[in-house]
Amino acid sequence: MKPVLALVGRPNVGKSTLFNQLTGSRDALVADFAGLTRDRQYGTARPKEGPEWLVIDTGGLSGEQGGIDALMQEQAWLAVEEADLVAFMVDARAGITAADEEIAQHLRRTGKTVLLVVNKIDGLDESQVRYEYYGLGLGEPELIAAAHNRGLSSVWARLEDYAEDNGFDAKPEPVAEEGIIVGLIGRPNVGKSTLANRILGEERVLAFDEPGTTRDSIFIPFERDGKPYTLIDTAGVRRRGRIKDKIEKFSIVKTLQAIDAANVIVLVLDAHEAITEQDQSLLGFVAERGRALVIAVNKWDGLDADQRERIRQQIDMKLGFADYAEIHFISALHGSNVGHLFKSVDSAFENAMKKLSTNQLTRTLEEAVENHQPPLVNGRRIKLRYAHQGGSNPPVIVIHGKQTARLPGHYQRYLETYFRREYQLSGTPVRIAFRTDDNPYEGRFDKRTPLQRYKEQKAAKRRQSGYSSKR
Repeated sequence: MKPVLALVGRPNVGKSTLFNQLTGSRDALVADFAGLTRDRQYGTARPKEGPEWLVIDTGGLSGEQGGIDALMQEQAWLAVEEADLVAFMVDARAGITAADEEIAQHLRRTGKTVLLVVNKIDGLDESQVRYEYYGLGLGEPELIAAAHNRGLSSVWARLEDYAEDNGFDAKPEPVAEEGIIVGLIGRPNVGKSTLANRILGEERVLAFDEPGTTRDSIFIPFERDGKPYTLIDTAGVRRRGRIKDKIEKFSIVKTLQAIDAANVIVLVLDAHEAITEQDQSLLGFVAERGRALVIAVNKWDGLDADQRERIRQQIDMKLGFADYAEIHFISALHGSNVGHLFKSVDSAFENAMKKLSTNQLTRTLEEAVENHQPPLVNGRRIKLRYAHQGGSNPPVIVIHGKQTARLPGHYQRYLETYFRREYQLSGTPVRIAFRTDDNPYEGRFDKRTPLQRYKEQKAAKRRQSGYSSKR
């Protein structure tokens, strides 16, 4: 079993920077901005000696009693409960604050082993800093500059010593299967984090009635009915014109990266709001990336029949280009119909990864062509000869034939719909790729007339003789 390290401290002391250094990743958002991290973020640290560590990045402990700050602190103290070792980070430039003393006192009451990490020591007198922080009563402080990877060797040594002293085995653990990776996306405040907590059965991520609560993409492994999954809770994405905050721009990049990382995307819509251009834009990006898709219309409880009908009509009109996706009307807060989501998630993933034989696809192509012939181009019929599978997630069907580059878009869409219906590929887009067969006799025959050949030979001899005479 891996030892667990929790990083805690006031906002903006460098916890996320240290998290990225220990895990060798860029998973945690980092900026010179207090309170950037809000949810628990998990990663794996791999020291040169000893076992791997599970590292938890947490939000800043600000001491605020209400609102979102109180929820952030609750998440941080939950991480402390999970941890074997707690790294309490402080800012050397700020000195010991009242908040630092309060956190240190709280950590002593937990009975956890605490490693005091003093960050941002660049340009400071280390002996004076060390002497000052002995006053917290947490033992020998480690002095580092996390942004420049300075002093981390001693932190690694302390981790290795702790693991050895407490009997953690250095043998690598079997890698847990991550299973289907499910990404929750949508506009801000549509209920993604509430849905994530409902699926997980715990308050794993912050859910607060304020747009932009989630800022990072949080990867959460879990099991459901004995099957492994990884859930990604992402930041809400607004229209580009409204994005002015630098942090929000980073969050959106993380969301788009999460779409690429996921196998199945769950687009969460708010039933109390109209379908917007941003919903269409998000859905278009998912389709462009070829991800399997499930649509969840949240906050369905409490709507009257007219409101429900209006939402259904808007979905048909504005999201019709993704008609392959299953739609669920849910309430994440109360749990209504949330359990049915995963039937569609499993089905969409299976269809996205489905293997189809060349014989099957070629027969289906012949049936499609027989039912609806390709159009004539310059008086000649476009010929489609055979098909085979060119990839999965999404399924790619490669069709070979003559003049395929001239095939109009409406016929390509007809073939896509025909293959999807024939193989019941709901929940996933289908890509059709065309290949024009080469002419095996191209370039084998001389198309010049005898007179043309004679003239070219004569001109070549003339050029040759003129070159020789000059020499």
